[in-house]
Amino acid sequence: MTTKIIAITNQKGGVGKTTTAVNLSASLGATKRRILLVDLDPQGNASMGSGVRKEDINFSSADLLLNLASIQDVIKKTNVGYDLIPSGSQLTAAEVQLAKLNEREYFLRRALSAVSDSYDFIFIDCPPALNILTVNALVASTSVIIPIQCEYYALEGLAALLGTIEQLKNTVNADLQIEGLLRTMYDGRNRLTLEVSEQLLHHFPGKVYKTVIPRNVRLAEAPSHGLPALVYDHNSPGAIAYLALAGEICKN
Repeated sequence: MTTKIIAITNQKGGVGKTTTAVNLSASLGATKRRILLVDLDPQGNASMGSGVRKEDINFSSADLLLNLASIQDVIKKTNVGYDLIPSGSQLTAAEVQLAKLNEREYFLRRALSAVSDSYDFIFIDCPPALNILTVNALVASTSVIIPIQCEYYALEGLAALLGTIEQLKNTVNADLQIEGLLRTMYDGRNRLTLEVSEQLLHHFPGKVYKTVIPRNVRLAEAPSHGLPALVYDHNSPGAIAYLALAGEICKN
């Protein structure tokens, strides 16, 4: 099996991007796949949600991008079924430094090439912005998962992101594909949710995952305990939904 490198991105915040990165990594890790999660968001929420404390991080994704540490030194083993390249606040400063360098969009791709054969899936949790960090993720990736909350502004933001993906595909990463659109924080009792969901299915046939991620208290609580939902409460609707999503992705 060729390694799949998947960026999880949406420039809109609060759509379940990091929740998806952590829980999909844990769900696929539970099926004995070899998983690496790259935290490329300066907020570092994927790192915290994986049980890695800031004080335990010696090297981060910022050190990797600026070539201050080898990828082998940056990767941390977690207790939740996957490996992690953690993030930290220094990633914001690294972004400024990257902007001054030549071929800056290729740094992550080069770094990951040294270990990609060691993993079945590499997921990249992107910041909620179309900046140089997100561009690095998209250039390094074979495909993109776009989490979307079914609300009024969802389709508007999606158009800008799809434009960026198409532009990168035409210039620096011809292999980049849409892996799938994931409906998150889904409430089937809400009329707007159902309307936006129908629009997504109409405009992107074959690209919207059958699995929807429900609004779920246990899913929301899990990160504060440094755990994916699968470890925190494996019977919760959120954990079960991400296992179903992992099954869909394995079939693709």
